[in-house]
Amino acid sequence: MQLILKRIYTCSTYTIGRLYADNIYICDTIEDTDRGLDCNMPLAKLQQLKVANVTAIPTGTYNILMNVVSPKYSKSNYYMNVCNGKVPRLDNVPVYSGVLIHCGNTAADSSGCILVGENKVKGQVINSRKTFERLYKLLKEAYNKGEKITLTIERSYK
Repeated sequence: MQLILKRIYTCSTYTIGRLYADNIYICDTIEDTDRGLDCNMPLAKLQQLKVANVTAIPTGTYNILMNVVSPKYSKSNYYMNVCNGKVPRLDNVPVYSGVLIHCGNTAADSSGCILVGENKVKGQVINSRKTFERLYKLLKEAYNKGEKITLTIERSYK
């Protein structure tokens, strides 16, 4: 399964995107501010541009892992009920660790992760849990079939 996150708007506090699975629109996203990081940049440049907990991850393509228990979310009844604490995790994001796709409403809930929902309110996504459950089911079905799941993040704004 090929996921594509098209970042469509960024400002000083957040970035809004649209998430597609195999070219079909799935949901909206919110992330921290896009500071222009790209996975092909030298590590020193990435470290220079990154501001901890308030910077969107670099553009590029990442494998999605579906079998890693999140230390943080394994303590959450919600995530344990929905996905046994195995929140979708992006693999090998340069200068980042523990990057997940999860629920939340504003960039303040992100800390570098990708939050899913509906961008019907300026600066946030709503209906995040319902959206996460729908996305997780889709990803889990692909994972159970043995499909490789990747996410490509790109900028669609100037």
